[in-house]
Amino acid sequence: MSLPDYADHDGLGLASLVARGEVSPAELVEAAIERIERHNGVLNAVVHKAYDEARATAAGDLPDGPFRGVPFLIKDLGAQVKGWPRTSGSRFAQVAADADDSELVRRYRQSGVVLLGKSNTPEFGIPGVTNSDQLGACGNPWNPEHISGGSSGGAASATAAGIVPLAHASDGLGSIRIPAACCGLVGMKITRDRTPICEVSDGALGFSVHHVVSRTVRDSAAMLDATGYVQSGDPFQAPAKDGPYLDEVARSPGKLRIAWSAETPSGRPIPDEMMGALLKTVEALKALGHEVFERGLGIDYRLLFKAQGLASASNFSANVRRWVEALGREPGDDELGPLARRGYEAGKRVTGQQAFWGFQQLRLMNRQMLAAWEHFDVYLTPVMSTPAPRLDWLNPLMDDTKEFDKRQAATYATTPPANFSGQPSMSLPLWQSESGLPIGMMFTGRFADEATLYRLAGQLEKELPWKDRRPPIWN
Repeated sequence: MSLPDYADHDGLGLASLVARGEVSPAELVEAAIERIERHNGVLNAVVHKAYDEARATAAGDLPDGPFRGVPFLIKDLGAQVKGWPRTSGSRFAQVAADADDSELVRRYRQSGVVLLGKSNTPEFGIPGVTNSDQLGACGNPWNPEHISGGSSGGAASATAAGIVPLAHASDGLGSIRIPAACCGLVGMKITRDRTPICEVSDGALGFSVHHVVSRTVRDSAAMLDATGYVQSGDPFQAPAKDGPYLDEVARSPGKLRIAWSAETPSGRPIPDEMMGALLKTVEALKALGHEVFERGLGIDYRLLFKAQGLASASNFSANVRRWVEALGREPGDDELGPLARRGYEAGKRVTGQQAFWGFQQLRLMNRQMLAAWEHFDVYLTPVMSTPAPRLDWLNPLMDDTKEFDKRQAATYATTPPANFSGQPSMSLPLWQSESGLPIGMMFTGRFADEATLYRLAGQLEKELPWKDRRPPIWN
């Protein structure tokens, strides 16, 4: 069945049609499959197709969750789906078929979604662009010659193109917010430990969280309500919420104190187009009655990223070492891409003293950073320094990794600190560039305060609506 208006509905909207008997889960699955087959040759967003399983699931008894019958994709990194292959975007870290679902995947199933396949991701989720030797490059529906972001680029590309209304994503240094900004979506990096971790490397540093990218704020909130609760036996738990996040979306945020900044870790000014979008956001917030003022975080970014680099390098190398132990051999010369190879070897050289100095320094600086929220409720910056660049310019497979680092640093500036501190941070697709690419603004809240962000996001979605913007590759 074609369902011409399938992509006009968000996830809750499709589930409402199912609940009213106006459409069946099987029909929604067929609509999603038809769109994968139509668009994936250009986008390469879906890298594992589980059509037969999805059809069987849709024809059976689905849980009566908020997203009953809605097609859904799992990112091919970390999360395990019983019987499905897992590549992590790597030629080395291969699993032919996972033995069971991750706890998070079980919660997705209980929400009522129908798992349709897996979305593209770069090798080990390292860069902010989805491109690897294993899975290939993922294009942006707004312009397939431009990046869809990373590492949840496949999820964002498929969602922005109308293949699915929302999709699983994860964020370790910006990997939900960057693809959301590139593709014109809502992307909430939730509070640390709000949802279950999927791999031991996620929990070791505490940087990575799992949630979704979506086209609407309410889908993001409702899925977090469905998945964001305490996991039995987990010693690390986020503070409890006051009530359903979905309810927060419709509530007034009141008069918030919102600090904004155009500062970047390098000290380089952001381009005029991004500065203009930031200032438009400031004026829009003032018009809504918020107290808005310019103020940076006042931290030493060079020291912050030095500490993070030592901790991350040792963690990544340990992660690859676990694969070595599981597979019984070291990776071959052609089994790790340039960034993964460099990270693995660099991590081996980090001493225990250096790694724990990094952890200690991060903890000290996180306290300093979190203290800034004593003076405001929300911190506003652009997600990126530029709109989504071309795939051939920001290529993680290029031989000159230092040049790639330089280009990536010129593109991404502001997302990692919230991963270090564990704070919630949301990308909203408020503007578009002169060339028609989305521009995302990032709103970071106090630790464990997703509620304020959802209230503000609901207000902005109403006042600065983006739902009618459609990429050239759509539906």
